[in-house]
Amino acid sequence: MEHGVENDLQAIVVQAETIIARVASQSDWEQAKASILGPNGSLTQAAKGIGKLSKEERPSFGQALNQTKKKVESLFQSSLEAIESQADLESLGKKIDPTLPPSPCYLGGTHPLTNVRRKVVSIFRKIGFTVAEATEVETEWFCFDALNTPEDHPARDAQDTLFFPPHSEWANVKRKTQEAHVLRTHTSSVQIRTLLKEPPPLRIIAPGRCFRRDTVDATHSANFHQTEGLYVDKKVTVRDLKGVLDFFLKELFGNQLETRLRPSFFPFTEPSFEVDLRAPSLGKLSNKWIEIMGCGMVDPEVLKLVNLDPEEWNGFAFGLGIERIAMILHGIDDIRHFYQNDQRFLNQFSNAT
Repeated sequence: MEHGVENDLQAIVVQAETIIARVASQSDWEQAKASILGPNGSLTQAAKGIGKLSKEERPSFGQALNQTKKKVESLFQSSLEAIESQADLESLGKKIDPTLPPSPCYLGGTHPLTNVRRKVVSIFRKIGFTVAEATEVETEWFCFDALNTPEDHPARDAQDTLFFPPHSEWANVKRKTQEAHVLRTHTSSVQIRTLLKEPPPLRIIAPGRCFRRDTVDATHSANFHQTEGLYVDKKVTVRDLKGVLDFFLKELFGNQLETRLRPSFFPFTEPSFEVDLRAPSLGKLSNKWIEIMGCGMVDPEVLKLVNLDPEEWNGFAFGLGIERIAMILHGIDDIRHFYQNDQRFLNQFSNAT
């Protein structure tokens, strides 16, 4: 191989070293690499000179060319690693001073909705209620039909309820007929499934997550939490219902509490009531009547649908929103705070019980 060609290859290595020494960023590095190894780079142009050599000179030239290419590529790789390492250091900001005291360590805590849910469950367990659960995916029969909800009721409209596609299948959700699947709009469906499995007398509460097509604002959410209760026995009265709810609400809000029942309507209870409370220790809501939950005596038609004789059995049911309880207890005026994962909000409840 001619010394001129060999010197040309050596000059390319020197050129690469010189250019790399001036590289300060990854974009500069890419341009530098293209000037040597790119389609129009100096090493690529030198490789094209192989056609001018004799057959005897080509093997040694090819070997020298490959060695030069490997050396240049190694130089560029080392340069890139140095650039990336420097970029990592700069992204970390100032150098760490090991003599400074450490940053404070914050302990995590349970979510305020979890705290309230546990409190509600613990109160009802004191008077013999047990927890019942079921899937969040439900069927129309368990969510509506079994609860005496007419087919033309607004709650069954697609604008209020989240329906699954007609042919969707859920292996762990048993259907009564071939009704559609929905995301449950309340946990009353848990009561129905429990009544079909367990003979009365029974006392259950069903806490869980529910879903509705709702416009999200300060007091509404498409995803929320409920706790519903059911008591079925013989000769159950409205007095029993009010006694249970008074006990629960006083345990939750304090003994200086007044409650009242207002007539209302729910498809699955008759008579039905709204429960209001008034207490002196609720911040800006103190000494004001506040609607807190709905309740009523289980409608005889509902009992018939779960194969119970309403002449022998009766009972009461109630339902309350966990978010509403938490908002009243803690003076929170916007339901969206519960779902935004804002540490400034959540840290206030890290030690709550």
